[in-house]
Amino acid sequence: MTGPRNWLTTALRWVAGIAIAVPATLLLGASPAAAHPMPHSVVQLDVYEHSVSARLELPLDDFARASGIEVSEKTLSARTGAVRAYLVQHIRPTATDGSTWQVTVGRPTLSRAVQTDTGRYRELVVRAVLTPPAGTDVRHFTFGYDVIVHQVITHTALVTVRQDWSAGQVDGEGTTQVGTIRVDTRTMKVPALKVDLGAGSAWRGFVAMVELGGDHILTGTDHLLFLLILLLPAPLAASGGRWNGLVGARKALGRIGRITLAFTAGHSAALAATALGHLDIPAWPVEAFIAASILVGAIHAVRPLFPGKEALVAGVFGLGHGMAFSFVLAEMRLTAGQLATSLLGFNLGIELVQLLLVCLALPSLLVLARLRVQPALRLTGAVLTGTAALGWLADRLGLSNPVARAADSAGSHTTVLLAALVATAVSAVAWTLFTRRRAPADPVLVV
Repeated sequence: MTGPRNWLTTALRWVAGIAIAVPATLLLGASPAAAHPMPHSVVQLDVYEHSVSARLELPLDDFARASGIEVSEKTLSARTGAVRAYLVQHIRPTATDGSTWQVTVGRPTLSRAVQTDTGRYRELVVRAVLTPPAGTDVRHFTFGYDVIVHQVITHTALVTVRQDWSAGQVDGEGTTQVGTIRVDTRTMKVPALKVDLGAGSAWRGFVAMVELGGDHILTGTDHLLFLLILLLPAPLAASGGRWNGLVGARKALGRIGRITLAFTAGHSAALAATALGHLDIPAWPVEAFIAASILVGAIHAVRPLFPGKEALVAGVFGLGHGMAFSFVLAEMRLTAGQLATSLLGFNLGIELVQLLLVCLALPSLLVLARLRVQPALRLTGAVLTGTAALGWLADRLGLSNPVARAADSAGSHTTVLLAALVATAVSAVAWTLFTRRRAPADPVLVV
């Protein structure tokens, strides 16, 4: 028989074994997802001709742990100097010849962020300007960076490029990954990141601006609506304060051409003057002016306000639309040569897509004007456009509303818009060919 003492010894051994085995099993057998991941830093680079701008997004808790600088909404202002000094010490870009770049750090701010693996957290956001010595290649450099990773060895910093005109990356929507900065576990040091952005060229910048201009007119619902609502009554004759009858295909084509050219001339002139003159114009008055122009066009489609003068009105209102286009270029901080190239490419993209849309809409405009349902279709289009314009006008004057949000979201459905225009244009041409051998069309109703 086993004595009480032996039994007690055996029991204690079992307890000790379990106490050791269970944690070991949990540690060795747990999947990586069982550990709580920490948020990583993000360094977004905007590459210009003579400098690089870096936007740093730093998890606040990790920053405080690495720097020893506790930051909150109340203490941020007082500790801005310490934050800047710390960042300058830990951001060390160098040229390929070993010469040191200048680092200038802006004022930090606090924000909330979300990463897929970590959820919500607070972050410190800072912009820094990295300037190489004169004559040094800005597209190839060594990025010495250890803002948090020198103390928090599990931390990583993801370096991406957001804007690079010479590489054709201009819209600022997507990013291109450059590399990841982390501790080398073999040496326990933080190796610098070799940044190679390629050669870059003015041609790639020009092509990218053509694409951006075309995309801007497609997704800019307000610009598109203004032009189309002015063209809607172009085939109609005005008399007695009403749209009454047709003006003939040749005259209608002339009107449509003049309106389109006038709008093109107006926004092109304003775009060039505002961009090349570096005019600092507040955005909200320009955007409100655009909304008002669409509202005027919608009213004109119901009752003629300026019959025969649509081209003049298109040119005047086109000035405001051109100023709005210039805001896109102003954000890019381009050199004089890049700006001139961008201005040409951006405007070319706008005009090419605008011409395509007018050509697609042209058959429908001419055919619909001859149908009995023309007044109902015109009034429906005018009411919908006017409602969107009122929503935009209120929103741009500070009154947020669902109408403006719905109208803005329409710009994300460009494929549907193009498909509808193509289908309508094909239908209009088919109807014209089908009815050419039949009797004259029904008379147009007076509204």
